[in-house]
Amino acid sequence: MSMRISRRRWAALSAGAACLVVTALGAVNALPAQASLPATPSGWSLVWSDDFNGANNTLPSSSNWIVDTGTQYPGGPANWGTGEVQTYTNSTSNLRQDGAGNLLITPIKSGSSWTSGRIESVRSDFKPAAGRILRIEGRIQMPNVTGASAAGYWPAFWALGAPYRGNYWNWPGIGEFDIMENVNGINSVWGVLHCGVNPGGPCNETTGLGASRACPGSSCQSAFHTYRFEWDRTNESAQQLRWYVDGTLFHTVNQSQVGSYWSTMTSHAGYFILLNVAMGGAFPNALAGGATPTGSTVSGQPMRVDYIAVYTNSTTVPPSSPPPASPSSSPPPTGNRDAYAQIQAESRNAQSGTTTSGSYVTAIANGDWLQFDGVNFGSTRPIDFVTRAASGAAGGVSGLVEVRIDSRSNAPIGSFAIANTGGWTSWQNIPANVGAVTGTHTVFLTFTSGQPADYVNIDWFQFRH
Repeated sequence: MSMRISRRRWAALSAGAACLVVTALGAVNALPAQASLPATPSGWSLVWSDDFNGANNTLPSSSNWIVDTGTQYPGGPANWGTGEVQTYTNSTSNLRQDGAGNLLITPIKSGSSWTSGRIESVRSDFKPAAGRILRIEGRIQMPNVTGASAAGYWPAFWALGAPYRGNYWNWPGIGEFDIMENVNGINSVWGVLHCGVNPGGPCNETTGLGASRACPGSSCQSAFHTYRFEWDRTNESAQQLRWYVDGTLFHTVNQSQVGSYWSTMTSHAGYFILLNVAMGGAFPNALAGGATPTGSTVSGQPMRVDYIAVYTNSTTVPPSSPPPASPSSSPPPTGNRDAYAQIQAESRNAQSGTTTSGSYVTAIANGDWLQFDGVNFGSTRPIDFVTRAASGAAGGVSGLVEVRIDSRSNAPIGSFAIANTGGWTSWQNIPANVGAVTGTHTVFLTFTSGQPADYVNIDWFQFRH
């Protein structure tokens, strides 16, 4: 979150989330809230860690962490490049170990001003050796606040390319991996890659290449979850980046998607890790539809960090790791959905930019998408698909709803245009032709518009044959 440039919906964490790698342990979820670092899993070696077991009301170890203060790096962009409004301090009111194995980063309002905490690892050389996988993971509870009280909260666990230190203007070329970020108390984790050039480039800056999903089981705010990111170099010419929450893969970026810019973000010394809770800025403002924090935002809700650990695998890739390269940007399908029955939009396995309202998905705009794993078409190809959709978009605002198979970068096999239908719940069943497809696949609904405004709600869709 150092130099994040604003973006419509995700906001850009402009300075960094790491190119580090994480592999979740099956037992992590079962740990109590104030557990120490878990045992190193079989097949992996511990590179670096901190389990924040210092005394109550003390700062984290200065051997491991640098405490950032103020509103910018020296000579860097103001407000950390993201429009966030807080001032970071080294006060234990904002940043402290609790004596029970957790680090607390707590935003506090005093008058009309906010303070909070931000730290970054002293080490900036986290990088996998050729032929290896590097992983970084953290077990974190987001600030336990939701609704209007959470407006402006922006917790993050991320990492940034080492060349950013001392320069502060070379983003996004040096690379940023957002392992976990969240805003406004929404039950969702966002994972994003920033790279290349701004604006545009292979990572579509300032948006980045990202995905999000709800936390499994308990909400992100009410419980600890394990967030991890993996950088896989087991195939040097087809490297891969992967994001997980509680062991569930929800985002993948392949080297081929980044092209020549891959070398720029991976050939330097490595990455450093950051933890912080910002208040306000581009990302929370975009989702709130206005400036945050507001008069309803509550003060004093901390992000709790149980541990941070970095590992590298042994020569043999552990069985728990997915294949080193995949032509798809999503997990392998499991065949648990019938393509010819109604598929509820809110049952998506992953998404970007949207929210749910009761039994449908809303706030859909240009660049957003929904992912549905394991859709089984059987041996008979569909002749069309039908979608229950509605729009209350203003005059002149319209867009496409597109169906893509196995990867968001694949060409759509069908699409339809939609404009105002008479209101955001004035539903219409809209049919459209679709290309040949059989077998089991991941299905993506992608949304394209020439305007930035939300333009469609989706209730369900199904294919017909």
